[in-house]
Amino acid sequence: MRGLLALLLAALGASVGSAHEGHIHPAPAADLSPQAPLPFALGGPFLLIDQHGMPRSEADPEGRAQLLFFGYAACEQICSVALPVMADAVDKLAATGVRVTPVMITIDPETDTEDVMRKRLAEVHPDFIGLTGQPAALERAYSAFGIERKRLFADQSGNDVFAHGSFIYLLDAEGRFLTLIPPILTPERIAEIVSSHLGSGAGG
Repeated sequence: MRGLLALLLAALGASVGSAHEGHIHPAPAADLSPQAPLPFALGGPFLLIDQHGMPRSEADPEGRAQLLFFGYAACEQICSVALPVMADAVDKLAATGVRVTPVMITIDPETDTEDVMRKRLAEVHPDFIGLTGQPAALERAYSAFGIERKRLFADQSGNDVFAHGSFIYLLDAEGRFLTLIPPILTPERIAEIVSSHLGSGAGG
């Protein structure tokens, strides 16, 4: 899967942030063409459990597009950038009548219980959905979106620190992959990219 990141960078024509060994490596001030084609397929079906104990697939039950990130609740590195910027972008889109659901699939299911995700994600945005599940179900989601995860060490508080993917994935209401978004972009720019893919009639 390490070749996937190189392909993504080549396809997007920009360096993006990555998170590993407790550090965020930001991209230079490059932007994405929202219509840039990717030379490989991303996305696919999954069936996981949300922070309220309800089953959830790749399709949004309210018919909304989705901003999807793979991270974990205790992450103080790239997740602390990606989740708030997703929330801000969702609010900016809502102000224009485009409703989008922010979603995080955990890469630390041992720690990210439903209770943990429910509390943490509610602090970021009331509409944030956190997903977990059985190992095989999570692995299917990781594989579909080209996600690598690796435990690096435990921090001073005893929390595990992981290296993991740092892209935001834009999905349509049926869960089909539309594009990749680096989390180092501003909420305004993310909202523009989302709108360019969804069109004026998007939202639920």
